[in-house]
Amino acid sequence: MKLKAPIIKFTVLLFFISELGQAQQANVNLDFNPQKDTEGLIPFSAPLNSPEVHDDHTVTFRIKAPKAEEVKLTGVAILTALGKGREQVPFTRGDDGIWTLTVGPLEPDMYAYHFNVDGVQITDPSNTIAAFTAMPPYSQLVVHGNGPAYYDAQDVPHGQVTRHIYHSDVTNGERELYVYTPPGYNPDKSYPVLYLVGGSGELPSNWIYDGRVNFIMDNLLAEEKAEPMLIVIPNNQVIHRNHPKHAELTFDIFEKELRNHVIPLVESNYTVRMNPKGRALSGLSMGGRHTMFIGFRSLDLFASFGVLSAGDLNAETSFSNFLNDPDVNNKLEYLFVGQGTMEAEGFMGTRCIALHEALTKHNVEHEYYVGGHGGHDWATWRHLLYYSFLPNLWRSN
Repeated sequence: MKLKAPIIKFTVLLFFISELGQAQQANVNLDFNPQKDTEGLIPFSAPLNSPEVHDDHTVTFRIKAPKAEEVKLTGVAILTALGKGREQVPFTRGDDGIWTLTVGPLEPDMYAYHFNVDGVQITDPSNTIAAFTAMPPYSQLVVHGNGPAYYDAQDVPHGQVTRHIYHSDVTNGERELYVYTPPGYNPDKSYPVLYLVGGSGELPSNWIYDGRVNFIMDNLLAEEKAEPMLIVIPNNQVIHRNHPKHAELTFDIFEKELRNHVIPLVESNYTVRMNPKGRALSGLSMGGRHTMFIGFRSLDLFASFGVLSAGDLNAETSFSNFLNDPDVNNKLEYLFVGQGTMEAEGFMGTRCIALHEALTKHNVEHEYYVGGHGGHDWATWRHLLYYSFLPNLWRSN
C-alpha cells in the first residue's frame, strides 16, 4: 500500500473589520491598515509604536536607543521606494533617547526594511510584522490605501493552503512544500498546476506571507480574472546559497527534486493534469533562473513559464536548444517575462531585457511586461502576478 505524504493543513480565514477598527498591530483581524494608529496603544510587549503609517502615506519610524550614536533606515525595498538607491536615511535623536524618522509619502504597498544602529543591521524591535526567511529576518512596512488592496484578505471565498512535509532522497532530509487549492476545490475535477518558486534566501512560506499569492489568487477568482488552479510552492533552496559552485550545481539538483519528489507528491495527492500543458513553472529572481535553466530544457514536464525579474546576458548560448527548436511555439502554451519599472534600468533589468530580445530574435512567442512602482522586491512580484501573469495563465486552454 502506497502511503501519501503527511500533511498539515491550515485555512486562511478573513475576519471582518469592526467600525472601531483594530489596526496598529493589534493582530486581531487581517487588517489592510495594521500600522495605522487607531487606538492610541502600542504593540503588545513593544517599547513604543513603530512604524506608524499616516493617512497621507507618510510613515514615522521610532526606536528607543539612548546609548546609540547613529541610527539609519535601510533595506533595498524601502530605499528604492524613497528614491535613495543605497543611501541609508538617518534618524534624529530626541532628548529622551528615542530616535525618530518620518519619510514619504509612499505608494500604498508592503515594503521590507531594517534599522542600522551603530553599524549593526537589526529588525524594528517594535514591529510585530517580520519576515521569516532563509536569511536574517527583516521588518515589513504596510502602507495602506483607502481600502484593502489586491493582495489583501477580502470578503471573498478563500482557498486553502496545505503544508506537506516529505523526505527527499535528493537533499537527504525532510523538506516542505505548500499547495494552494482554489475555493470549492473538487477532487473529481482535474486542475492545472503552477509550480511557483522563490529567490535567493526565500522559503516557500514567503510566497504566502510576503507574496500574498493565496489572497491574490482568491481575489482574481472572485473577480473572474483567472482560471482555477493549484499553486504548488516547493523549496528551491537545494544547496547552500554561498556555496562556491551554487550556480553550477543548483539547476541539476532542483530539477531532480522536482522530478523525483515534488511533482510525484502533488500528482499522488491531488487530481491534476498530468501533462506539460497542465503544468507551469515560474519563479522570481533565482527562481526565475530555475524556471529558465530547468524549464526550458524540460518541455516534457512544462509548457508554460513565468520568468519574474530574471534573465541571462548570454541567453543566445545558455538556451540555444530551446531558442532554435523549430517546434518550440507548438510546445509552449504561455511564456511570460516580466520585471518592475524601477529595476528595468539596472543589472537585473539588463538580464531580463537580454532574454526578451533573444526570444524575439528567434520568434519565440512570449509576453514581455514591465510594470508597477517597485524594484527588485516583493512589490514588483505581487504586481506581476496580479496584473499580468496569473490572469493570462491557462487562458488558451
